[in-house]
Amino acid sequence: MDSVRMDKWLWAARFFKTRALAAESCAMGRVVAGTVVAKASRDVRVGDRLRVKNAGGEFEIEVLGLSSMRGPAAKAQELYRETDESKVARAKVEEMRELMPEFEVPVGRPSKKQRRDIQRLRGR
Repeated sequence: MDSVRMDKWLWAARFFKTRALAAESCAMGRVVAGTVVAKASRDVRVGDRLRVKNAGGEFEIEVLGLSSMRGPAAKAQELYRETDESKVARAKVEEMRELMPEFEVPVGRPSKKQRRDIQRLRGR
């Protein structure tokens, strides 16, 4: 086997939980092969460089192996190698996420004081 469909490979490499999610992500432009936005039907070959955005972050990877069947996570990690720049960038994003202040979403109607504060913030 010298090539596999993009959606199948992303699913087998465990970037997405289902093949449908992998295909949808390709359609939304979240998978880039080289400099071109990849379609789900595009062939993946060993040596390709991909940029994949998913819930875990943005990955820049090099394809090391091909598989059209989903297997154990240890096997899936052997299919690609993440670049050092990608690892550093994802660590930086995670660090920034931890430093961001958390806020509570109020439940129910605002009190009279909260309503006045909202009106003051809106400039009324």
